Amino acid sequence: MISRAFKITVTALATAAALSAAPAHASKTHPVIGFSIDDLRVERWTHDRDFFVQAAKKLGATVDVESANANESRQISQIQNLIAQGVDVLVIVPFNSKVLGNVIASAHSAGIKVVSYDRLILDAAVDGYVSFDNEKVGEMQAQGVVNAAPKGNYFLLGGASTDNNARLLREGQMKVLQPLVDKGDIKIVGKQWTPQWEPEKAQSIIENALTANNNNIQGIVASNDGTAGGAIQALTEQKLEGKVAVSGQDADLAGVRRVVAGTQTMTVYKPLRALASSAAEMAVDLVKGVKPKFNTQIGNGKEKVDTLLLKPILLTKDNVDVVVKDGFYTHQQVFGK
Repeated sequence: MISRAFKITVTALATAAALSAAPAHASKTHPVIGFSIDDLRVERWTHDRDFFVQAAKKLGATVDVESANANESRQISQIQNLIAQGVDVLVIVPFNSKVLGNVIASAHSAGIKVVSYDRLILDAAVDGYVSFDNEKVGEMQAQGVVNAAPKGNYFLLGGASTDNNARLLREGQMKVLQPLVDKGDIKIVGKQWTPQWEPEKAQSIIENALTANNNNIQGIVASNDGTAGGAIQALTEQKLEGKVAVSGQDADLAGVRRVVAGTQTMTVYKPLRALASSAAEMAVDLVKGVKPKFNTQIGNGKEKVDTLLLKPILLTKDNVDVVVKDGFYTHQQVFGK
């Protein structure tokens, strides 16, 4: 049996030749999907992977999953390998949305369709995009913090600067916040992107922000549950947990539990089963030559991309049981009883 390491080495050496000719694809009724994911070390993406594989199997497809572990060059190499292996369609959660143009052009030259999953790939020809309305998510985050702390000093804790979604979230956040800034109700005392969305880096950012502002911060608009967790750890060190409004998103289990405990103000639940199922259907339809379901188009710097946007759900302590009713978590997991 040939080792995976050996196979990857051989594939890498033959990439140029392999990409120049269209490989033999599987039948349209049993397509092979290459699923390239930014980072499976993040809890949220493990859910996407599992739901996607389940949905694809029901449609008669098989899935080859690769995780880049938040490494730009690794993701490009993995996508090249998937192309060389002759997958029928690529579904990509990009680590860096701006650097995949060449490898996607190679995929298209090989007759392989490309779906952008949750994060829009920029400056490249993409056959379809499925996500949630990320500007709306940003609006929900800001409004959730405003509802809890209508006046005071705010810090904007963004996601990774390489992630286009982080910028869309910020645009949505500012739609809510700018009028209140103009009115004088709130003051934005700082804002910073969080490299790779890492909670530890978010914690350090908020520790510095608290020091710079003598702990006088009433709201932290954190762009996901991981960064919210880091922020809340920094607040806990100052005995401010539950006293400062903090947003989030993704409904990570730890984030949901913090909402129940009252240390995190809100999160945004994005029904990942629906997202994954829609992406699997889109991928299989593209292979079969069937027009997928789209409900809008979004510009990515190169073209208007056919897009399917799904609706997110704001969760607070009052309706957090939605994730239990939806089967995303058990009652025991969320409430511990």
